[in-house]
Amino acid sequence: MRTDSGTPGTASGTASTTMRAVVQDAYGEADVLRLERIDRPTIGDDEVLVRVQAAGVDQGLWHIMAGLPYPIRLAGYGFRAPKTRVRGRELAGRVEAVGSGVTTLRPGDEVFGIGEGTFAEYAVASPDRLVRTPAGLSSTRAAALGVSALTALQAVRDQAQVQAGERVLVIGASGGVGTFAVQLAKAFGAEVTGVASGSKLEVVRSIGADHVVDHRSEDVTAGGVRYDVVLDTGGNTPLRRLRRILTPNGRLVIVGAETGGRWLGGLGRQLRAMLLNPFTGQRLGSFIASENAADLAVLAGFVAAGQVTPVVDRTFALDEVPEAMRYLRAGRATGKVVVEVDEARRP
Repeated sequence: MRTDSGTPGTASGTASTTMRAVVQDAYGEADVLRLERIDRPTIGDDEVLVRVQAAGVDQGLWHIMAGLPYPIRLAGYGFRAPKTRVRGRELAGRVEAVGSGVTTLRPGDEVFGIGEGTFAEYAVASPDRLVRTPAGLSSTRAAALGVSALTALQAVRDQAQVQAGERVLVIGASGGVGTFAVQLAKAFGAEVTGVASGSKLEVVRSIGADHVVDHRSEDVTAGGVRYDVVLDTGGNTPLRRLRRILTPNGRLVIVGAETGGRWLGGLGRQLRAMLLNPFTGQRLGSFIASENAADLAVLAGFVAAGQVTPVVDRTFALDEVPEAMRYLRAGRATGKVVVEVDEARRP
């Protein structure tokens, strides 16, 4: 790796070559995670080394940690055990060093986006998955943007193609993706209804939802309202009931679901929706989010304009990552859970 001057050396310019990181050597629940001191990562010519200040926690991390559903393992994460030991992907921090081929970022830049192994003091990232952090945005909130906000942006803008004046229903509106989807749909001029549980409805309302529905006391699919767009970011409402509340030309985007199945997990509805899509006037489907700096820059613009504010429910220290994963999996979070890697920044 290189120092700030571009000469070979340690990332920090000191003799230290180790760091604290959360690692795992076997698939399983949160108890497979542990804090260790390991070697700092090295970077290639087209990579960036980031001193991590904060790292976001998202549902996708659980799937990688647990190795479930099983196709996750076949997708390159390791069949019997994880190929990479350090978990975490969303990050915010400061560029420590850049490879010789990197021209868009320089050491000292404050950045957010997506890296690899971000539950650590240092992480490697590609410059095409990082952007500069907007002025005034804390590292804690910036770390919440990466995966979840990108997913919400592409669901609202690209998959659903939300237009001003349309009625949009966000199921799972209090979750990591859902809180961003509500705000982005409002930014595109939609009339937004958010579905969440009673204790979280006020937060959904506070981020711009025009209407809120408590799913514990009301079945939104049983009402007479039809929506131009339904964004399903959580739960497992049957496809036929979701179609019932769509307009004849409405769009359904299934962003996520958690069934606990070991083979398909929550993918069953997505597959059925895509198979049915060619035979109906409604547009039904799902997608895999594209991780790219261009869309991260779009999100930074929404944040700078005050149209999007990351909702952070709770922060955890680096040695509390297992607890953070349990908290997220228990469904207790409203918005995002963030790990404060730089303990000096913790309140």
